[in-house]
Amino acid sequence: MSNFYKKTGLALLIASSLLLSACNDDNSSGTKTGQVENPVKYATYISEAKYVDQQNKPRDTLENAVDISVMRYTMPNVLGKNSEATAVVMYPKTVTPSDGWRVVVWEHGTLGVGDACAPSNTELGVRFKPLADELLALGYVVIAVDYEGLGTPGIHPYLHLESEANSAIYAVKAFKEKYGARVKGEWMSVGQSQGGQASLGTAEYAYNDPTYKGAVAGAPASSLGHIITEVAPGALTNIEKSEILANIPLEKRASIQAYATLLGYGALAGAGIKAYEPNFNYLAMFEPESQETAKLAAGTNGEDGKCLAEIVSAYQDDILNFMRADSTRKVMDFPGISTNELAKNPIIQNFMNVLSQPGLNPVNKPILIIQGTADTSVPFPVTEGLFNRLKAANPATSITFLPVVGATHTQAIVQKQPELVKFIQEHMSSGLK
Repeated sequence: MSNFYKKTGLALLIASSLLLSACNDDNSSGTKTGQVENPVKYATYISEAKYVDQQNKPRDTLENAVDISVMRYTMPNVLGKNSEATAVVMYPKTVTPSDGWRVVVWEHGTLGVGDACAPSNTELGVRFKPLADELLALGYVVIAVDYEGLGTPGIHPYLHLESEANSAIYAVKAFKEKYGARVKGEWMSVGQSQGGQASLGTAEYAYNDPTYKGAVAGAPASSLGHIITEVAPGALTNIEKSEILANIPLEKRASIQAYATLLGYGALAGAGIKAYEPNFNYLAMFEPESQETAKLAAGTNGEDGKCLAEIVSAYQDDILNFMRADSTRKVMDFPGISTNELAKNPIIQNFMNVLSQPGLNPVNKPILIIQGTADTSVPFPVTEGLFNRLKAANPATSITFLPVVGATHTQAIVQKQPELVKFIQEHMSSGLK
């Protein structure tokens, strides 16, 4: 069997063992081919509820938050209809600025497509909490969006750039509708991995919004086809070779965990496509040996699917059993996703090359991209190339690239939190004296 990456059409990001550590009239403007530039105005704010579990206990707390709630609002979904969405809203203990709150929207990394994976249904991420606490201490309101279909009816269209952007744009619009003069209106977006890609998408689709002040993108997903076919082929092979030489047992090999993670991303991507292509049979893109575990991503209806960690764990077991059955087998011999399906399926190609790709629309607000040089999930050269393309296409826009030497996928944005916060303060003061 050929190299896994040549057989895999929706293995979205290169992974390693580190990867599982995982508004008034503010409408979007930038558009990709076939997209509607000015969506119908939607009544957005619905309600707010306590951020609690089924026992009515707080799911999580933040030192500098006076309150944490779950806001329900409406937004245009990928089918062009009105759908509900949710976001976790964190309110600072500081006094409200005389001219109103400023808002920072957090856009999270890959969790899954099932409702149980939504941030509003879980604890706050351990890497997100320090940033949220610091922003709250400075007087910002922080809104962490679930994204379309996470925690609400409908399938989450994983990595669909416009959907992610609208999740943020309409969350801010709803918040402004609720609080009126208590909100100055200015806002920015920050995200990591899938969220980094989403933050760049927000900058594209908030192009005409004068209250939007800029984006921070940590290790943003991009150039998926390039990663799969040109960047990745030697990566897992080299990892496995070194593990074999070091006599590392199968169950402890990072190469197996990486392969399992890639299949997990592929399953989530396929399930997510069904949000806007309901008749898409994502299981058909998998080889028979991979289909049963791929079903976990969507579950029975797309809303009860398992989260990323569970899917990866199941694929890890599949690969281990496959390799233990024949000692000559290599990790990438395990059947992945059919090359034929990738080559002939325009839906998959459109997803990878258009719908999930940032940088196809202009941006006009400051952008900070943070990227670790040791990132094996979104490789440094890929993000550097994205930065160069963004700069060339938007010469009048301030776009800054911040490499973090030696940092991996999840480390970079954490290590550069001071620079991230400074960037926000420079472009959007919290309003406190």
